[in-house]
Amino acid sequence: MKKYSAFGLLRNAIGHNRHWQPAWRNPDPKRKYDVVIVGGGGHGLATAYYLAKEHGIHNVAVLEKGWIGGGNTGRNTTIVRSNYLWTEAALLYEKSLQLWEGLSQELNYNVMFSQRGVYNLGHSLQDMRDIERRVSANRLNGLDAVVVNTEQIKAAIPMINTSANARYPILGASLQKRGGVARHDAVAWGFARAADALGVDIIQQCEVTGIQRDGRRVTGVETTRGRIEADKVGVVVAGNASVLASMAELRLPIESHPLQAFVSEPLKPVLDTVVMSNAVHGYISQSDKGELVIGAGIDAYNGYGQRGSFPTIEHAAAAIIELFPVFSRVRMLRMWGGIVDVCPDACPIISKMPVDGLYFNCGWGTGGFKATPGSGWVFAHTIARDRAHDLNTAFDLNRFTSGALIDEHGAAGVAH
Repeated sequence: MKKYSAFGLLRNAIGHNRHWQPAWRNPDPKRKYDVVIVGGGGHGLATAYYLAKEHGIHNVAVLEKGWIGGGNTGRNTTIVRSNYLWTEAALLYEKSLQLWEGLSQELNYNVMFSQRGVYNLGHSLQDMRDIERRVSANRLNGLDAVVVNTEQIKAAIPMINTSANARYPILGASLQKRGGVARHDAVAWGFARAADALGVDIIQQCEVTGIQRDGRRVTGVETTRGRIEADKVGVVVAGNASVLASMAELRLPIESHPLQAFVSEPLKPVLDTVVMSNAVHGYISQSDKGELVIGAGIDAYNGYGQRGSFPTIEHAAAAIIELFPVFSRVRMLRMWGGIVDVCPDACPIISKMPVDGLYFNCGWGTGGFKATPGSGWVFAHTIARDRAHDLNTAFDLNRFTSGALIDEHGAAGVAH
């Protein structure tokens, strides 16, 4: 057995990774690209990857003002599901879920997708009617969904409070067994590495400060690293879509809100599924590190801050203790906030803009993470072919003038 001195151990610890190959290049921006993607989160990186893989467009740059995955991709609670009410939303999220199921193999990168199931609880007769309706709609669209009763919930989640004397008694739930969670930063890293391998330039610390137009056509972007010309520009900047739209003299029907979450100290495995409740207004899962991952609804005020208000934290903690009294003595470890863009119908905009060559993918509200691969897949199609895919045709910007909204406030649930 080889022995090391204290100095040798220190030397090897410090220099251990000095010859590691970077996961992706760190190039300087070129003067011109075929496509520039603004936003280096999961959706933007997925778009660049599918542009190269599915459409053969390799002269692509992803511009990120900070670091890859440092925005909402790394500031969420990682829930993945597709059990939305309306056909248009359900099929889009289902495409994403299907991609999730093979994503680690496709990217050759472990995104730690765990199909542990997602329960949406019902606490009243109206809740259960809504659950029955949504499950029936899901099954008609070919999605896996079942209604479970209180006894089945208790058998699957022994520590949950199913007492009839609870303030919000649990009458049943919907269950999507194929739903689950994934590792948020791994998704960004996996797409970044795969896109880079296909020739995409990933340029960090490069903030877009202006969108250049020649009449009704986009010609490029101004950045903190100089002007970059492009035939097409796709904007995927969760939380800041309205800001980028204003650079092109456009207005979007979007509000931005903080969305908070927090995690507990690590525990031994106690919860092997995801539990969500609209009425109690909280959701919870347990990470592979043992932390309880907890969240609730958005903060009511508009803002771009990545912090939220203490009353929302208090409300979320009370909701979880209502469902799981056994967690009342667990210490909270840390909290964070992301910025969510919310459309009036709780559905995204994945659309060409009135400016030729300009495309926006935004307004996912609180459901963006679960849509990551599907969002990138359809947005890449829209950019490459200058027309929407069948799966995102209904999510055109013009629906807000035609009135063809897709109201998913109910199925969007409590934040997720």
